[in-house]
Amino acid sequence: MERIEPCLEASLPCETHYVLLIGPPGSGKGTQSAQLCATLRLPHLASGDLLREHVQRGTVLGRKARSHMDRGDLVPDDVVIDMVMDRLGSGDCVSGALFDGFPRTLAQAAALDRALATSGRRVGLVLYIEVPDAVLAERLGGRFLCRACGASYHVVFHPPRRPGLCDCDDGELYQRDDDRPDTLARRLNVYRELTVPLIDYYRRHGVLVTIDGNQPIATVTTQLYAELSRVFSNRTEQRVARR
Repeated sequence: MERIEPCLEASLPCETHYVLLIGPPGSGKGTQSAQLCATLRLPHLASGDLLREHVQRGTVLGRKARSHMDRGDLVPDDVVIDMVMDRLGSGDCVSGALFDGFPRTLAQAAALDRALATSGRRVGLVLYIEVPDAVLAERLGGRFLCRACGASYHVVFHPPRRPGLCDCDDGELYQRDDDRPDTLARRLNVYRELTVPLIDYYRRHGVLVTIDGNQPIATVTTQLYAELSRVFSNRTEQRVARR
């Protein structure tokens, strides 16, 4: 298989269609997943986006999730699993998807495995973006979002042209409650307690690759595509050899 680059389209073997991007809050999962989805032509399943969508719509699941999100805690597994499984059942996810921020616990990982296995599918690759805590605090502590369009800014790395206003639509910029310093510390503690065990879980399954996220965005992107190319090429060669 040819090397996968951000500017190229990719057609992946069936079992490798389900890709997971995991890492702590502020590791850059959202930025990188946008690149991967555009290139691989896979739907983007971000649990955070699904949660916020349900909260904004005022659904039953959204109301259950809101109090936990406001405190910076993980939303209970059953709520998140119900949201993701509903989205996974959509027609555009039949042949694959990229999961961003899900699973976050071992229970969620097991639920995803069971859901995919019912139709002979499985997770083909898990990309773990690793970033030191001090860097995460700097990244998230200075992040602001546009209330109108959701565009993201940072007081150091990507400041708006005019303080407090979005470059795209002049919308008001605000800081999410879960990006404030006190809440961020709790988020990282919860991540270490509940999500870090996933690293060993997927390593045992032979699908985990670790990427150094404390690098320029473009460098991380290049390494992600290099790993995708390597893993997918190896599996294609193995199938050919077995014929």
